[in-house]
Amino acid sequence: MSKKGLTQVALAAVMALGLAQGAAAAGGVVKIAFAGPQTGSVAQYGDMANVGVEAAVEIINKAGGVNGDKLQVVRYDDACDPKQAVAVANKIVNDKIKFVVGHICSGATQAASDVYEDEGVLMVSPSATAPAITERGHKLVFRTIGLDSMQGPAAAKHIADKYKGKAVAVLHDKQQYGEGIASAVKKGVEAAGVKVALYEGLNAGDKDFSALITKLKRANVDFVYFGGYHPEMGLLLRQAKQAGLNARFMGPEGVGNKEISAIAGDASEGMLVTLPRAFENDPKNKALADSIRAAKKDPSNPFAMPAYSAVQVIVDGIKKAGAQDPAKVAAALRANTFDTPIGNIAFDAKGDLKEFAFVVYEWHKDGSKTEAK
Repeated sequence: MSKKGLTQVALAAVMALGLAQGAAAAGGVVKIAFAGPQTGSVAQYGDMANVGVEAAVEIINKAGGVNGDKLQVVRYDDACDPKQAVAVANKIVNDKIKFVVGHICSGATQAASDVYEDEGVLMVSPSATAPAITERGHKLVFRTIGLDSMQGPAAAKHIADKYKGKAVAVLHDKQQYGEGIASAVKKGVEAAGVKVALYEGLNAGDKDFSALITKLKRANVDFVYFGGYHPEMGLLLRQAKQAGLNARFMGPEGVGNKEISAIAGDASEGMLVTLPRAFENDPKNKALADSIRAAKKDPSNPFAMPAYSAVQVIVDGIKKAGAQDPAKVAAALRANTFDTPIGNIAFDAKGDLKEFAFVVYEWHKDGSKTEAK
């Protein structure tokens, strides 16, 4: 073949390669890691957030994805354990995934966030509420849920309004999330003039709280606030009722799980819980809520809509940044507002929502809830 013929062949090959690369770019994949508990005592919270993640990916992909690229979720199990969360974060880095929805529990989220910040991975948690997570100056850490510094005052105000003059106990599970929210509630009620008769920690994973309940009875408490998760709260409720402790119980969104009714039975009736407002009842979310129900999932769980919003802001951030560079996406998230199922949201310099409301609900033994009066 002549040199001219070789040149023409080479040119055709280069053009074909360029077309193939262009087609691949237009029809590629954007991987998002979903990190949270899939096993362990609070695996339900991973399941709750996954409802929103799955719905977001399906709807966004049907609408064309991210500039023609499809979203693909890769799931990782941290079992709500900080050490396992670090291992998961390093696996996500090694898998070359640049965007994470998660983690779910505050302790696991804080541990993993250091890895992501160091390795250039953007993380959006739909559920981790401990303020300390975003107080370290990280640039790639965001949340689509409010903080305990918002949730604690909402609980404290209700307690002060309804139980002033009563004996109040504040308990926690000695973990970052539970102790943090309990401390915020204690500070809030005391500032409002409510005396805390007992402030004590219990061990997460314990099954027998009879000694603690005896202390509560001796203190003649009328109201018990517990900072922690539903497995311990469910046992506290059941064992308190069996012991004849006639006190109202309250907890944070970590106890707002239908599994608590399976643990506590009738004793869960009337429990108070702070939760994000019922986004599934917003008329603008009707089609989304209906699609989740059609998939036989629950749109009313507290993390479904924040998790959907976490996926959405990553996608919208990529579009606004014009690149899949986490640093550029992070800058776009801080510089813009986003219309999401949890409202029109904006992030502050720390990566937290500028506004988010927690509502006090009364829990019912069938797993439903109504706004507390």
